[in-house]
Amino acid sequence: MDVLAIPADRHKGWYLSLMAPNTKGSTFAWLDPSRLYCNSQALADCVKDLLSPFHNDTIDLVAGIDAMGFILGVSVATTLGKGFLAVRKAGHLCVATQNQNYTDYTGREKTLEVRLDVLKPGVRVLLVDQWIETGGTMKAAIQLVERLGATVVGVAAVAIENTEGGKWIKKNYKFSHCIPEELQSQIDRKYLDSFKSFNS
Repeated sequence: MDVLAIPADRHKGWYLSLMAPNTKGSTFAWLDPSRLYCNSQALADCVKDLLSPFHNDTIDLVAGIDAMGFILGVSVATTLGKGFLAVRKAGHLCVATQNQNYTDYTGREKTLEVRLDVLKPGVRVLLVDQWIETGGTMKAAIQLVERLGATVVGVAAVAIENTEGGKWIKKNYKFSHCIPEELQSQIDRKYLDSFKSFNS
């Protein structure tokens, strides 16, 4: 499918076929979801699908996780008419921060940080990332928000894999993702049937 084309039939998740497979090997993620952001309608429909479960929730602020969560998070925040808080990888903020260590999907130890002058009791936050694989990064972001007294309204990502961490998030927090039930098994086995079109 042409990355800029908009199909006549836009069923839920139609834009997932725009995601590109990894062509560079095991040191990279198994796919590149960001290709769908190149299509304005795909990005708009993705954001609409992510926000669908939260229409009746009060959201004061959207927080996106460094780095790909920034793109989706800002789109969500703009759609809601809310502000955006960047949850950064450690060492990038020049102000006082709260830090949280975690293990990412590659098994590497990392640290997230967030500024201290925004989150406080009573602030209701929607956390956004591009993808939740092992759940370690999102869990660290949740811990940062809650440690500063704010409330996590929910978690949103293009996909949440059914790993131990993904299941923990689904069990303990309201969540949304863009994956129709019939595609979840493809997500969990890390291969989408739509990848075949990239080889032709």
